[in-house]
Amino acid sequence: MRTIIDLTDEQVKSLAALCAAQGISRAEAVRRAVARLLAEEQRPSRARAFGAWSAKNIDGSTLVRRLRAEWER
Repeated sequence: MRTIIDLTDEQVKSLAALCAAQGISRAEAVRRAVARLLAEEQRPSRARAFGAWSAKNIDGSTLVRRLRAEWER
């Protein structure tokens, strides 16, 4: 799919230098940047994970001890 994006003059200049150094087209550089952004956004963020145990009635170390105890049975 084709799309149009607006870049600043400095971004165009830096992108051209990067593409020349890597021997890739602008389109390939943009595809790589978009892929990297999407992969980054799909990773769980620390902010979303913060407080994940707050509703649990057990702390993490107690849970780990219980799970390890199951291995010894």
